[in-house]
Amino acid sequence: MSELNPVPVVDLSRSRTHRLEEAMNVVNGLEKVGFLFVDNIRNYYPDQLMTCCKWFFHQEAAVKNDITKKIWNRNNNNIYRGYFPVIENQASRKEGFEFAKDIDWSSATVSPDNWFYETSVWPKEDGKFPFRQFLMEFYDTMHETAMELLRLTAVGLGLEENSFTEMFSYNPCSTLRLQHYPPWECEPPGTARTEDGRLVTTPEHTDSGFLTLLSTFSFPGLEYISQNGAWVPVKPRPRSLVVNIGDLFSCMVGGRFRATRHRVMDIAIDRYSVPFFLEPNYDTEVDFDLIKRRAGEENSTGKKYGPWVMAQMAKKGFYEFASLPKF
Repeated sequence: MSELNPVPVVDLSRSRTHRLEEAMNVVNGLEKVGFLFVDNIRNYYPDQLMTCCKWFFHQEAAVKNDITKKIWNRNNNNIYRGYFPVIENQASRKEGFEFAKDIDWSSATVSPDNWFYETSVWPKEDGKFPFRQFLMEFYDTMHETAMELLRLTAVGLGLEENSFTEMFSYNPCSTLRLQHYPPWECEPPGTARTEDGRLVTTPEHTDSGFLTLLSTFSFPGLEYISQNGAWVPVKPRPRSLVVNIGDLFSCMVGGRFRATRHRVMDIAIDRYSVPFFLEPNYDTEVDFDLIKRRAGEENSTGKKYGPWVMAQMAKKGFYEFASLPKF
């Protein structure tokens, strides 16, 4: 990794005793690099998480087919959660399984047709590993870790500590995803090659939502683009999370934080990762002028999160979200 573009390390074991120091570490990293490493996460068990990945992706095709998204299996009803396969003509070469926390529809304020909140589907388990139980607990761990990072961010910006966390206090749209990147074996499309001829398994992009917490285990392959336009590899840090912000958070702070473009390179072996995509409630009114408004410079201009992010997803054309219906 270039010493000119280090990814800062935030130590959550110091977030109480050295709060301002860690808060400024978060802010400086998001301003200058757009990526962070986060160490010493409570209840974070990457070895068991890897077991989850291998358990699921080594299942027979029939098990995956039962929970495949409707666009690839017309017999299923799930359109947003569940499994998506590798598509051979796509530059994004990965398969994935994603789920969220189910909401209580008896008190929900959104339409039952809103697929952001569809009930998660799960593979049949063989009793050898508590797949669903572990992942639901891990989901909670990621949510709580994200909330602490947002509190630190607010402190570092000189805002009230819960300035950002309120957006996620009720029925957030957050998703957790297991991902498997098989190496290229067939002829890749031209869009899967970089300018210097190397292969990617995920082309360059920014994330659409608020914050991404990523487990990369011991795998290389992740790269981000630095402020001087050079691609920088993120050196593996096996027991840490990689954190980057999405377009929404960048917009909320007036571009002060960078929604950094990143990509995943083909490493010629099977690669696994687990991103947690932090997203607010669908109907949250997002304050796009938060920093200026808190400084008294202007009034708030807001948009509902759901329609905003749907437009972002459509514009970016992620194949795993292809053909999502309107509601």
